[in-house]
Amino acid sequence: MTKYLIVGLGNIGPEYHETRHNIGFMVVDALAKANKADFKDGRYGFTTNFSVKGRQITLLKPSTFMNLSGLALRYWMQKENIPLENVLIIVDDLALPFGTLRLKSKGSDAGHNGLKHIAATLGTQNYARLKFGIGSDFPRGGQVDYVLSPFSDEDWKTMEERLEIAGDIIKSFCLAGIDITMNQFNKK
Repeated sequence: MTKYLIVGLGNIGPEYHETRHNIGFMVVDALAKANKADFKDGRYGFTTNFSVKGRQITLLKPSTFMNLSGLALRYWMQKENIPLENVLIIVDDLALPFGTLRLKSKGSDAGHNGLKHIAATLGTQNYARLKFGIGSDFPRGGQVDYVLSPFSDEDWKTMEERLEIAGDIIKSFCLAGIDITMNQFNKK
């Protein structure tokens, strides 16, 4: 059975629950719920598994805090013996309008501390990531407060649908591969 590791980036703790920076956690939570899978507390994070058409999918929510996400990723890749090409990182992106979903096979960290640590830990930026747009409606110097603040009421109106589409992208990544998935979903 081919294995995949899907890593939703976020910060643990009630003060970060449902903040913009935790959209990675929210995406994997929604996917776990849709597949009736429950997270268990383990080393470096919370994990759950489910299968789709002969693919074993492990979802991971690192408990290392955002800035040390690479530690959890490396541990679970080694523990589950999952190659880098079968890893997908779910991350918030300020450069994209809210709800915009972009799948990339590689790229820079764009100033994101979680991606920065993953690249430093892996020694490469050539790993797949699904960027979930959180918008950039904040004053100069207000970036940290913005990403650590809750979503707006307006954002919540379409959140369920956006999370569902993110789940479809993840399943397609595991079943059809990154190129087909990018062609299908990045147009929208």
